[in-house]
Amino acid sequence: MDRGIHTYFSHRFTNGIRLIHRQNHSEVAHFGLLVHTGTRDEKQEEHGLAHFMEHMFFKGTRKRSAYQIISRLEDVGGEVNAYTTKEETALYASFLKQDYRRAIELIQDIFLHSIFPEKERGKEAEVILSEIQGYEDSPSELIFDHAEELLFPNHSIGRNILGTEASLSRFRNGIMEKFRTENYATDEIVLSSVGNVPFERIRKVAENYFGTIPQKARIRKRLLPDTNAAKEVIEKRNTYQKHCIMIGKAYALPDLRRLQLYLLNNILGGPGMNSRLNLALRERRGFSYSAESHYAPYADTGAMMIYFSSDPERFNQSLQVTREEIRKLRTRLISDYRMAHARKQLIGQLAISRENNEHLMLTSAKSYLVFDRVDSMDTIQKKLEEISAGDLREIANEILHPDNLNTLIFE
Repeated sequence: MDRGIHTYFSHRFTNGIRLIHRQNHSEVAHFGLLVHTGTRDEKQEEHGLAHFMEHMFFKGTRKRSAYQIISRLEDVGGEVNAYTTKEETALYASFLKQDYRRAIELIQDIFLHSIFPEKERGKEAEVILSEIQGYEDSPSELIFDHAEELLFPNHSIGRNILGTEASLSRFRNGIMEKFRTENYATDEIVLSSVGNVPFERIRKVAENYFGTIPQKARIRKRLLPDTNAAKEVIEKRNTYQKHCIMIGKAYALPDLRRLQLYLLNNILGGPGMNSRLNLALRERRGFSYSAESHYAPYADTGAMMIYFSSDPERFNQSLQVTREEIRKLRTRLISDYRMAHARKQLIGQLAISRENNEHLMLTSAKSYLVFDRVDSMDTIQKKLEEISAGDLREIANEILHPDNLNTLIFE
């Protein structure tokens, strides 16, 4: 890699753990650990276990109490956090650059030496149960979980991350230790860093804490999920508004068409207020406050989701307008002007997101975990320039064809 400020430096330890670092000029630094294990790696009886373990990581290690874990970085103005997704678990911290060793040692202690104290298990289960109840009260969030269950039936990747009251009551130390042993492989761990410290210093500290961990391979193997298509399901929720989501199978992370689908998604219902769905449903007609689309790629599959909510009396019109916007993408070529605008918009969004150094640290970890590289903005720009209007129409016909989309409605 180039040796200069704002470039990435990387190293692979003998046990397979990888380290990536980007140096900058900030007084605040960020360090995280990402392991390629999430809720899709759970057995049926373990539903919610990966997320539960993320909570329990902070409840005590062999040498620290929960209070000592929290205080280790907060005493110097820093903070430590975590998250769980369908395929990853992350532990990460933000701190002043002089506290790098303190942060790296803490992340190592939490990840390797958590004891999952039984006295904390019941309390944390109650906390997560409150999360579950909060989702049940939020149909605009809950419908996404139910949609993935519809797309990926009877597979862990389709289940929600939080688990259920019944599954939470089953978790004990032995179950958590077994899950960690069978799923946390050293060649599926990435350490990611962004901060104003030379790479060689980061490498030495990280190797001291992570380089001597015995090499270990994943024991459990992931199974490719089956998918549903063209199903329509209506759930009675007694909500004030009606909520609708269309969901279909999409490209996996290694697929070379992934960036093309990201661009198509951005045009259809991405975060911009000028997305086609937002313009058609909200700005022009006032039918919906929320209209959006999302592309979620996974290691071996993916999901494309199109969502809107509206008052019951405007629901059928909103559904018709949404289907018409999809039909246009499948039948018409986007003009050269609109294609140029769409490319600039997406590259601008990516560039702005990289200004957030914590976000940059985490997304770099994910990219390095999956692809063993982090593409520069110039590389992404060049790839976007190669995408044609014909490419997007072809992808729209494959991914957004009515025969490939399921429809879920909350009413």
